[in-house]
Amino acid sequence: MTSSKARRSRLRSLGVTVGALVGSAAVVLTGCSVDKSGGDSDKPTIRLAYQSFPSGDLIVKNNKWLEDALPNYNVKWTKFDSGADINTAFVAKQIDFGAIGSSPVARGLSAPLNIAYQVAFILDVAGDNEALVARNGTGINSIADLKGKRVATAFASTSHYSLLAALNHAGVNPKDVNLIDLQPQASLAAWQRGDVDAVYTWLPTLDELRKSGKTIVTSREVATWGKPTLDLGVVSSSFAKDHPDVVDTWRKVEARALKQIHDDPQAASKAIAAQLNTTPEDAANQLKQGIYLTNDELTSPQWLGTDGKPGNVADNLHSAAEFLAEQQQIPSAPPLSTFQNAIYTKGLPGVLTAQ
Repeated sequence: MTSSKARRSRLRSLGVTVGALVGSAAVVLTGCSVDKSGGDSDKPTIRLAYQSFPSGDLIVKNNKWLEDALPNYNVKWTKFDSGADINTAFVAKQIDFGAIGSSPVARGLSAPLNIAYQVAFILDVAGDNEALVARNGTGINSIADLKGKRVATAFASTSHYSLLAALNHAGVNPKDVNLIDLQPQASLAAWQRGDVDAVYTWLPTLDELRKSGKTIVTSREVATWGKPTLDLGVVSSSFAKDHPDVVDTWRKVEARALKQIHDDPQAASKAIAAQLNTTPEDAANQLKQGIYLTNDELTSPQWLGTDGKPGNVADNLHSAAEFLAEQQQIPSAPPLSTFQNAIYTKGLPGVLTAQ
């Protein structure tokens, strides 16, 4: 039997294998929070995976815009702790849509996972809403100071990707850092116990860490080094093929949420606060730390692109996969065409504003 130490080593080098993902899917889903309100056995169900970071996705969920737009469907929202868990659920065919970071998507579209999903929306571009924070008193004032320190992050997440990119930029070998795989809330608990010296994570946990720590680098800065990260909305390829009308409706309400963030930040903050169990003031502060695209930006060549012409988000994912391969996180990066084919541009840009 493989030792736990050897298993952890394999997880660091290749991520979770397909077999392990399928085998663990029931456990992962059991540990998630599922909103089962409004279930009707006579209606088909749309299954959405969401995460508790400030985004238009939480506005859509809180205001029940998708439920209102699709009255002939049940809409089931399931909360996940990270993109790695969402990949697991996609492999197990347990969800149709997911809010997931670009690094997990790059991993998901690569071997051994080869998940059949497509990027249909960009929820946000990481800015100061993901960062590396060092606990006060640890003597960490730069990335180079992480050598020999205990640093927590959620493996296979955008934060993990940005941490590896930061170490690479500073010339620090990841093997010289004690990297610990912890989800955001677990990393906060470890921080409070003094079990870790630094954490790379996202909001809202990030703001809690900042109260007793120092920001060393943010994902906004990492992006300037050629390693940007995004939060993406993905859809199962088979679901998109069978229900393009539902995908259109989902994109419209997500676009509506992005517009609200820009045009009515007070209403956006109130909705997000309700989902994060915080104050509208805290939610507003969190929103200011992210980068939220307008509809015009979303469908520009720099991002999603237009119908039949996938944008540079495909290049971003390909670059992320190449970096993950260099870091021995995946065996190899697929060709650019794999990522271009995984951008769902049908009907763009008109579908976002069509009534």
